[in-house]
Amino acid sequence: MTLYHLATAVLETARISAPTLVEGLIGKLTPEQCDARLDTWSRKLLELAGVTLETEGLSHAAPGETFVVMSNHQSVYDIPVMFQALRRRVRMVAKHELFKIPGWGPAMRLAGFVEVDRGNRVQAIRSLQSARSALAHGTSIWIAPEGTRGPGGPDLLPFKKGGFHMATAAGARILPVSIVGTSGVLSAHGRHVHTGLTVKVKVHEPIATAKYSAEQRDQLIADVRAAILSGL
Repeated sequence: MTLYHLATAVLETARISAPTLVEGLIGKLTPEQCDARLDTWSRKLLELAGVTLETEGLSHAAPGETFVVMSNHQSVYDIPVMFQALRRRVRMVAKHELFKIPGWGPAMRLAGFVEVDRGNRVQAIRSLQSARSALAHGTSIWIAPEGTRGPGGPDLLPFKKGGFHMATAAGARILPVSIVGTSGVLSAHGRHVHTGLTVKVKVHEPIATAKYSAEQRDQLIADVRAAILSGL
């Protein structure tokens, strides 16, 4: 990532983190304020990189329904892309290391992002409870089942099962989403932002977890994987 893009990203992140922390500490933070800040933050980052965003299939995401959104993950730019593409209240499941970042981490927690620590069973249970509560109160939860950034292109890493347990326990439908082009903007381990590119997002038909028994969990994972792959 170029120094200019990095500095600007840090500045924009600080701009939304500071008021979120203050309002959270005094008990005046609302989901609507968080939504607006995430929208502004993600839009500015994409504008800075000159990204043209094309979205297909939003009609599959019925207004008023909350989903467990699952997508491929190939770049940090997936984050602003998804906030701009989905156009609904959504919070991300993020690894616990991100919550240790001064300022940004506590702001993420206050804004309703879900922390996951795969090595801590107690914390994992709390995360599941937090996600179920968010889904019940009108917030969709976005998770990248690969668990980390993949190589990009038509290849996906093996899927972790945690998100599928989450969706099934909450009785929520899974909304598969395919993201194409963010690895061209900034690859998984790249340092240079390529500007002026087009990113495409395809939203697929939701998959009802209620149709799958516990013994069919692997089939559910395979069906979600196939849906995401079909758009890459």
